[in-house]
Amino acid sequence: MTNAQVTALQYGFIGFLALWTVVLVPQLLTQLARHGGLRPRGIATTAAVLFYACMTLAVVFLPLPGPGTRRLTQTVQLHPFQWITDIHTELIKHGEPFSQWFATQTFQQACLNVLLFVPLGVFARILWRRGLVGTTLIGFAASLLIEITQLTANFGTAPHVYRIFDVDDLMNNAFGAGVGWVFGALLLTLLRGKRSPVGVQPARRERVHLAQAR
Repeated sequence: MTNAQVTALQYGFIGFLALWTVVLVPQLLTQLARHGGLRPRGIATTAAVLFYACMTLAVVFLPLPGPGTRRLTQTVQLHPFQWITDIHTELIKHGEPFSQWFATQTFQQACLNVLLFVPLGVFARILWRRGLVGTTLIGFAASLLIEITQLTANFGTAPHVYRIFDVDDLMNNAFGAGVGWVFGALLLTLLRGKRSPVGVQPARRERVHLAQAR
């Protein structure tokens, strides 16, 4: 992880604390008015979603380009799986054996793009009860919005485009959301299994004949 990414995460955490402080007080008052007490689960869920959103936006958009930042020579990358070719190029450039492909910066960046959207998939499965296809589409749509924002220089608010619109990012982010959905589904199954009595078999379907006396 680069120093710029660490700095972005620090700003993201500060943003989360500020935003959660604003959201927390109304949430507490609403819970007291509706339920007569506090619900820690709801508070923790809100905090988790806000934390993920702030940290993701910070990693994606920060640091902003400064006066001395060089303009990108390429702003759009539309070749699927270009990251595989880039791994090969990086290995040749540094004179490393092909067995070290997993240690390249390109591969690590691709993994980070997948991991970045795993929590979104978990939220979609557990909180929003979306299916696998719907979750993958949510991940793709969120990634597309981010890529469009980057391509337009944050809708014209940045001095110039400083991040590449990359089709591989769309694919990796959508895949990460799908992985998160699977993880969320497994987590729910595990929790339900712990709540079920030991040795209880799942209920079997039984045909009921309405004309037959019971």
